[in-house]
Amino acid sequence: MSQASPRVLALCGGVGGAKLVLGLSHIVAGEDLMVVVNTGDDFDHLGLRVCPDIDTVSYTLAGVVNPETGWGRAGETGEFMAALASLGGEDWFFLGDRDLALHVERTRRLRDGETLSDITADFACRLGVTVNIVPMSDDPVATKVATKEGELAFQHYFVRERCQPAVTGFRFQGIDRASPHSRIVEALQNPALEAVVICPSNPFVSIDPILALPGLREALTRCTAPVVAISPIVGGAAVKGPTAKMMAELNVAVTPAAVVTHYAGLLEGFVLDERDAACKRTIERLVPHVSIGDTLMVNLDRKIALAEQVLALAGRCVAA
Repeated sequence: MSQASPRVLALCGGVGGAKLVLGLSHIVAGEDLMVVVNTGDDFDHLGLRVCPDIDTVSYTLAGVVNPETGWGRAGETGEFMAALASLGGEDWFFLGDRDLALHVERTRRLRDGETLSDITADFACRLGVTVNIVPMSDDPVATKVATKEGELAFQHYFVRERCQPAVTGFRFQGIDRASPHSRIVEALQNPALEAVVICPSNPFVSIDPILALPGLREALTRCTAPVVAISPIVGGAAVKGPTAKMMAELNVAVTPAAVVTHYAGLLEGFVLDERDAACKRTIERLVPHVSIGDTLMVNLDRKIALAEQVLALAGRCVAA
């Protein structure tokens, strides 16, 4: 995997972010694109270290992701899970038979002292991915979801409880002891960086863990490249996942403007979906440059088109 400094750096969660990253990968050479992936979702399950967002991004870029779910591997089988259930084991978190091999090997290598970033880069290379996939940190961070029924580990909330409990807040366990990966800091300090893209991932549980890393937000504000984001809210609903539900439960308006406000002080550009074009003037009061387009990435052509629009917006920010 190339260690060259990237031209484009993307902050990314799982399924939604991975779609945009795939589009970016078609117009930005692999060594010129760095994807900084949330690791707050990572957890230990059945004695294995599972990294859902990293694996979703890796499988998507490798072209082996399950097209029906957007996560897991295509053509997956579930014999292991069926056998586990027959033994009374915890089967609420599905691990496909082929996917299981990755978790077993990652866990073994972590126990042998390798870093998550080195393992991730090696797996990406073996999957034929040339894009630089970088975990936000090699230090463990665990997202905890505060609910009216008590605090839950993220995957317990998201998968086991199917996002049903009402959310009251979040905390990132271990964040004060974690450091952003050195390659991220170096990229943000490099004047050759042309754009930082905040993918249309959940702001609270996919992007906030990255931004909460000590010094990361400050590094973003000092960065000479424009920071642009894509709205994860379209027509008052989330494109993917529980973002809208979380916003409503936190008494935050389910609007693109609320997303821009959430990223206050960071953004120079924002991509608004055409279905929310009426919000443009409101958004323009909050961020200097606004672009309107179709943000629903229903196929590869739409993913590439949105990626082109995002980079064109970044170019406008520089030229202004």
